[in-house]
Amino acid sequence: MLSKDLPDIESILALNPRVKDHTQVISTATKKKEKKHWKRNPKSCDSCVKLENNFDDIKHTTLSERGALREALRCLKCADAPCQKSCPTNLDIKSFITSISSKNYYGAARAILSDNPLGLTCGMVCPTSELCVGGCNLYASEEGPINIGGLQQFATEVFSKMGIPQIRNPELPPANEMPESYHAPIALIGCGPASISCASFLARLGYDDISIFEKQKYIGGLSTSEIPQFRLPHEAVQFEIELMKDLGVKVVCEKGLGANGMTITSLKEEGFKAVFIGIGLPQANRAEIFQGLTMEQGFFTSKDFLPMVAAASKPGMCQCRSALPELRGVVIVLGAGDTAFDCATSALRCGARRVFVCFRKGFTNIRAVPEEMELAREEQCEFLPFLSPRDVIMKNGRIAALQLCRTEQTAEGDWLEDEEQIVRLKADYIISAFGSMLNEPQVAESMSPVKLNRWGTPEVNTQTMQTSEPWVFAGGDIAGLANTTVESVNDGKQASWHIHRYIQSLHGQAVDSVPKLPLFYSAIDQVDISVEVCGIKFPNPFGLASAPPTTSTAMIRRAFEQGWGFALTKTFGLDKDLVTNVSPRIVRGTTSGHVFGPGQGSFLNIELISEKTAVYWCQSVSELKKDFPNNVGSALFSSGGDAYNQADWTELAKMAEVSGADALELNLSCPHGMGERGMGLACGQDPELVRNICRWVRAAISIPFFAKLTPNVTNIVDIATAAYEGGADGVTATNTVSGMMGLKADGSPWPGVGPGKRTTYGGVSGNAIRPIALRAVSAISRALPGFPVLATGGIDSAETGLQFLHAGASVLQVCSAVQNQDFTVIEDYCVGLKTLLYVKSLEELRNWDGQSPPTQRHQKGKPVPRLEELLGKSLPSFGPYLQQKTDAIAEYKKHLRNGNDHVVTETNVARVATPKMPVPAVKDVIARALRYIGHYQELDNQEQVQALIDEEMCINCGKCYMTCNDSGYQAITFDPETHLPTVTDSCTGCTLCLSICPIIDCIKMVTRTTPYAPKRGVPINPVC
Repeated sequence: MLSKDLPDIESILALNPRVKDHTQVISTATKKKEKKHWKRNPKSCDSCVKLENNFDDIKHTTLSERGALREALRCLKCADAPCQKSCPTNLDIKSFITSISSKNYYGAARAILSDNPLGLTCGMVCPTSELCVGGCNLYASEEGPINIGGLQQFATEVFSKMGIPQIRNPELPPANEMPESYHAPIALIGCGPASISCASFLARLGYDDISIFEKQKYIGGLSTSEIPQFRLPHEAVQFEIELMKDLGVKVVCEKGLGANGMTITSLKEEGFKAVFIGIGLPQANRAEIFQGLTMEQGFFTSKDFLPMVAAASKPGMCQCRSALPELRGVVIVLGAGDTAFDCATSALRCGARRVFVCFRKGFTNIRAVPEEMELAREEQCEFLPFLSPRDVIMKNGRIAALQLCRTEQTAEGDWLEDEEQIVRLKADYIISAFGSMLNEPQVAESMSPVKLNRWGTPEVNTQTMQTSEPWVFAGGDIAGLANTTVESVNDGKQASWHIHRYIQSLHGQAVDSVPKLPLFYSAIDQVDISVEVCGIKFPNPFGLASAPPTTSTAMIRRAFEQGWGFALTKTFGLDKDLVTNVSPRIVRGTTSGHVFGPGQGSFLNIELISEKTAVYWCQSVSELKKDFPNNVGSALFSSGGDAYNQADWTELAKMAEVSGADALELNLSCPHGMGERGMGLACGQDPELVRNICRWVRAAISIPFFAKLTPNVTNIVDIATAAYEGGADGVTATNTVSGMMGLKADGSPWPGVGPGKRTTYGGVSGNAIRPIALRAVSAISRALPGFPVLATGGIDSAETGLQFLHAGASVLQVCSAVQNQDFTVIEDYCVGLKTLLYVKSLEELRNWDGQSPPTQRHQKGKPVPRLEELLGKSLPSFGPYLQQKTDAIAEYKKHLRNGNDHVVTETNVARVATPKMPVPAVKDVIARALRYIGHYQELDNQEQVQALIDEEMCINCGKCYMTCNDSGYQAITFDPETHLPTVTDSCTGCTLCLSICPIIDCIKMVTRTTPYAPKRGVPINPVC
């Protein structure tokens, strides 16, 4: 039977979904066994991960590009965002997440690094649940807050792969023309987060003689020496230090405070005009019972242990090839802060069989952030609360056990130790993580004459970070305020401004007490994205369409202030045609499913033209042109519309020209309401009417004008040609698409007006109409080469804007994206377009898709090893296969350690990508895609492709299998045990599987290696 699947296809369809016609009964015993086979989150002890020498990323927050885009889409981009208020560095979180959602990763990184020069480090290690995430408004929703740290890490990591250096503020004079005060020598002591931040901002301000002195052989401070590689890779710290060095900051190692005669006073004598102390708290707080114990006996402080682990596990940290500490047996970690949990998880990687974390108070009093504690719990560390160490039991000169006593809290809140409740724990090693201090007399003496407090650290003005000596500043742990990396960064940021004020005061210059620090800049920010159309110079190709965002000229004024290149007024007519709108009239679309909040893929409106008079608009345009004569080249368009009446069109056009508008747009396309009055669509669907209206306007005015076209026609090219023949300087393509967005369950429409719930067909806008608009723009550009096209319809980012430019657009109009967000999206558009143009000049990024790097093999955003090389085959990540994978990886890591191959030091690796060709201008990319567009008959059916599935990236969902079965060619098999899909030679290359796959680049289309023979169903009859 032709209408029945063949046996081989029936075999493929064995696991294909079917409508259920009965309920199944399976025994509990069978289901328990079955559950174990498919489990992805094993928790029993027999499935513990063997972690020896495994320093791979373990953060739950790490995101792939797919994860980042989905998470960024969830963000509400709130007004007066609480997340920003909860960030110590006041990071503009809303802006950088907006950029990520539009695939403008440089724009996101730029926003991050502008406020926080250690944005990558903080994205990885910030206690976000206590900071930005703790203020997220989505905590009030079921899905919970945004993964801000993961998004921050993703954006800055992508930028780090671009290899683009930081540059001085382009607005500064050249270094040799800077005032003498900016050549003042500045010293920073300690190359940790506070100093790196302070030096970066001082260099951005224009200071060019900045030196950081670091006591150790390595730089980065605690970020390098005490935060483990699996939480903060050394390359992340190195990236931020290189960005700082890009601005000329010098780093001198093995020169520290109190060593080799270096003191605060000696630095002043050497000519340094200001000094910043950022040495942290270098000594461990060691309890009395541990005095005299050594590492050889099995005792470590966190200050001993973590740097040893770092030196052995962080490639490039230092030139030595240190070995990991050998920990066997049971390890007890004392403390309840982040450092204690870092010690615990690191101990497992040093070979510990079991790790106990003991702390004096209860779980509700743990100082560590939940993220840290959860990671330790997942790795099978045991937690023992309400215990305080009393005595160390030694045996044969080594630690054998630790005696602890029970602690209890009184009704008054005090903590007491109960000597009658004693616990003895066998242990092979003890790691103390009781905090840090400064107890080196020579360091304290070297800070003289700075006044010290009772803890032996400098007294600091918390608003200026200034010490008792006006030329000495301090920040980070040593200043006593910062408890986290990001707070140390903010100390350095804060101090930089007041160091600037102090140095300028020495030269008689007054500086505002309110900090205004420079942003992050790179060569990308100097890309020129101006474009000229019909003699009008646009500073950038992005403008506001004639739509709700330009309801008033006060709104247009605000838009110009934010940087929009041009704006179209809301369409206006003569007083005899004044309108009054109905309500409700602008509603969210249903084209993207049940998406509520911003990020709407479409809107529908039944709003008419402006309710304001022509006199209002013309007078307002004159005001705007007076205040923004060029607006750095910005243009202001008037948008007018009327019926098919020569006198009316002539009057309107002359009014617009007299007002001072740069150009005029003729609204011949409004799909609702106006057509019934003989306006809008009623004129724009007839080529003859369009041609005549354009002739009337051309005869009346000398400024350029553009006819706004409707997509609600058979062939938009005919209408564009009529406008061209009528003398129009260009066209706008396209207006909204006529449609009905949806009906409620009772049959009533939305929007529905009045008690009768009446509606009409409205205009659909936004991303849903982008394919229609792209088709219109490219078709017009192919038919009328060089004829300017103002594109509109789903331009929600620089990336989509570039698509329209490639399709032939001259400039771009935006509406729905502003309705989803606000006027500030223009910054994202401009920076995004500059980046897209700049990366075209970089040979190193030729394999990138815009700002998206090639997708690495990953699971949950983390790189996965090539198991084919370890096991000779691929395995899924669940049940027994997951256990096989983890065992293979554990054995491989252990082999590396035993072979002493765990450190590979890379030196002199080229970091900077330099342009190998000129950066294209906007005019250079216009119509670039047209050479690819043609008739179907021009396509070669001999150039066939097939799907290729990456089994290591596959999450085994079977979506490719199902869509191929019920919408394609039954060319994918699905293993019942592993759920790994396999593409057969029956694949026709339709690409439906790739389109439905949830993982970016898990499926790729590759050139077919065998001839493609279509299945015709029945033999072809021979030609008679």
